[in-house]
Amino acid sequence: MKISTKGRYALRMLIDLAERQNDGYVALKDIAERQGVSKKYLEQIIPMLNNSGILRANRGSQGGYRLAKPAKEYTVGEILRLTEGSLAPVACLEHQPIECERSAECVTLPVWQGLYKVVCDYLDSITLQDIIDKQREKSGSDYVV
Repeated sequence: MKISTKGRYALRMLIDLAERQNDGYVALKDIAERQGVSKKYLEQIIPMLNNSGILRANRGSQGGYRLAKPAKEYTVGEILRLTEGSLAPVACLEHQPIECERSAECVTLPVWQGLYKVVCDYLDSITLQDIIDKQREKSGSDYVV
């Protein structure tokens, strides 16, 4: 499984917003500049996040985006499923129940199911707030309020 730039940039953008949750609405151009990502590319990601209810948008001179809920309520798994689609390592696990005609006798299916479970459990255990907290720990005394 490979996470595309769409998934990685969406995660970076949401972390950026989470870090500025108390600042009100944040302009997309500012996020793009801080993250070193094209504003045009972020504009392609915004609709996915907006339609899912993750973001709140405000138009006008004080416009921009902000998270709809606190950072601790968004998991990396949730964000990647929105941007990447399924996190399944093989196509046969993308639908439940499994539609593959060979699933009953497939000797490798348990391997893929185990991998899928580990990936989902791991990504669903990390919130945006966890990432921010870990970064603050890492930068230690460099953090400024």
